[in-house]
Amino acid sequence: MIHTAMPAEGPLAGTVRVPGDKSISHRAVLFAAMAEGTSRLTGVLDSADVRSTLNAVAALGAVVDVSRGHGHGLDVTVTGWGERGPREPDSSIHCGNSGTTCRLLMGVLASWPGTFTLDGDDSLRRRPMLRVTDPLTLMGATFATTEGHLPVTVSGAALRALRYESPVASAQVKTAILIAGLRAQGVTTVIEPAPSRDHTERLLPAFGVGVGRDAGSRACWVEGPEALQASDVSIPADPSSAAFIAGAAVVVADSRVRMTSVALNPTRTGFLRVLERMGADVETVVGNATGAEPTGTVIVGYAVGLHGTTVRADEIASLVDEVPLLAVVACAATGVTRFDGVSELRVKESDRLAAIADGLTALGATVRAGEDWLEVDGPARLHGARLSSLDDHRLAMAWAVAALTADGPVEIEPWEAVDVSYPSFAEDLASLGAR
Repeated sequence: MIHTAMPAEGPLAGTVRVPGDKSISHRAVLFAAMAEGTSRLTGVLDSADVRSTLNAVAALGAVVDVSRGHGHGLDVTVTGWGERGPREPDSSIHCGNSGTTCRLLMGVLASWPGTFTLDGDDSLRRRPMLRVTDPLTLMGATFATTEGHLPVTVSGAALRALRYESPVASAQVKTAILIAGLRAQGVTTVIEPAPSRDHTERLLPAFGVGVGRDAGSRACWVEGPEALQASDVSIPADPSSAAFIAGAAVVVADSRVRMTSVALNPTRTGFLRVLERMGADVETVVGNATGAEPTGTVIVGYAVGLHGTTVRADEIASLVDEVPLLAVVACAATGVTRFDGVSELRVKESDRLAAIADGLTALGATVRAGEDWLEVDGPARLHGARLSSLDDHRLAMAWAVAALTADGPVEIEPWEAVDVSYPSFAEDLASLGAR
C-alpha cells in the first residue's frame, strides 16, 4: 500500500492518546503466560508485533482471551502455564516481524524440557540472534540457529546461574537472561555497557519476583528458582510512538500538541531531552504512576531557532528507536546534528542507518554516515519524493513527518509497516490537522 503524506497547510494542534507501550505490552503478556493463575491486562497495544506474542503464548499453552477495551487498546486475560510449563507446539512458532517476541521467548523456553522452533518473516530472519543464544548456551540450554539467525530451535535444560557482561546495551538480551535466570539455581546477573530500558526490572515485582539493581555498575539480577504469580497490569502510552507526534509538532510552524498518559520512564525519554537541547518547546506534566511506570502528559510546540546538537553514544540506548525521527528534526535545525554509537541501527527491522541517510538524501538533505555514526546538515529544504519504508515502521512514520515540511507530497511504500507499532498513526496526525 502506498501512503501519500502531504505538506502541512497550517499548524498542528490538539490532544492525542497514542497507543499502549509496545515493550511493556510484550512483557506483560509473556509474564502472565509464565505465571500461575489468571492475569488481567488493560491497554495492551493492538499491533502486529504484540499479536505475535499473544499468538505465541497461546500456542505454548497459555489460555488467552482478547477483547476490545472500553478505553485504549486491548483487554487481555491470560491464564498462565505456571509450574506445568509450556507445551511443545505441533509446528514452529512464527514471531512475525517481532524481535522482542522471539528473543524473549528464547529466555522463556531455555529452561523447559522439550524442543521449540522459532521463526519469523524475512526481515526478522536477517536480525542477529547469537547475542541471546550465546549467553543462554552458557547457562545450559542448546540452540540450533541458521548461521546465527532464525529459524532457531531451542532445546531446554536445567540451567546454571550466570554472571554476564553484555557487549551491547540491549533490553531484549538482558530480559532473556533474567527470565532464564528465574529457573536457575542461584543469582543470575547482567551487566550492561550503558543503561537500557528497564521495563522488565519494573514489571517483574508485580508478578511476585524481586529484582536487584545497582545503577553505578549498571547491573541487575534475579535469584532463582522463582515462580511468577498472576497480576493485573495497566499499560501506559508508548513514548516511542509519542516521539513521532512530538517531532511533527516541532517542525511545523506554530504547532502545539498534547499527548496524554505517556510512559515517562527515563530509560525511554532520551528523545525529549535531545529535542529540548535542540531548542524545542517541550513540557512534561507528571501524573499518577501506572504500576511502577511513571506517566504523564507531554506537551510539545514549535520553536523558532532550532539548532544542531551531538547525540552521544551513551545516550543512544534511551532513544535508539527515535533516531530516524530525530534525524528528520535535524533537517529543520541550524548546524550539524551528529549521532555517535549508532551501529545498533544496522540490525533493526532494516539497516536503519543506511536507510535514514538514503531517504533524507532523496528528500534533499545533506547527510553523511559511517559504520556507527550519522551527521545531518541543517536547515535543509526538503522536496517531495517516493520512499520505501523497507517494511520498517519507524522509517514509515519518519518519512511522513518529513513530508510535513517538504515542498511536495512524499509517497511511502509499504505503508502498512506502521501496523507493527502504531496502526492509527495517519489518523492521529490527521486529527491534529495534517492532510
